[in-house]
Amino acid sequence: MRCPKCGATKSSVIDSRQAEEGNTIRRRRECDECQHRFTTYERVEERTLVVVKKDGTREQFSRDKIFNGIIRSAQKRPVSSDEINMVVNRIEQKLRGRNENEIQSEDIGSLVMEELAELDEITYVRFASVYRSFKDVSELESLLQQITQSSKKKKER
Repeated sequence: MRCPKCGATKSSVIDSRQAEEGNTIRRRRECDECQHRFTTYERVEERTLVVVKKDGTREQFSRDKIFNGIIRSAQKRPVSSDEINMVVNRIEQKLRGRNENEIQSEDIGSLVMEELAELDEITYVRFASVYRSFKDVSELESLLQQITQSSKKKKER
């Protein structure tokens, strides 16, 4: 592993542990040349997923796009980046579990919304307002009524 500070190719692993619910191995390394410490992550290389967008164009699946979209929706909300990472992990696992190479962008958006509905209602509404491209306030009001009814049912349990 190349040192990010000096570029040397030899380093020693100081610590190694599982991360991201066991899907990743996190390694702390120390450069043998300059003693700079840095972190690397090891993941199983998965097959490439292709996202088919609404206009028919295709692009490679990016978990970072999902993460960044949720981060924007969760600004100033009590949602940690670890929670968002777990959401993204679950979404990616569901997508890869389908054994399909191509996935519709609408399917990804629906999975994100399902997860956010459980995580934080405000984050869910923010994401939905962009994802669903509401035409007017009445569509947003309808969504808010659904959330309110769902919250009442959860509290009754």
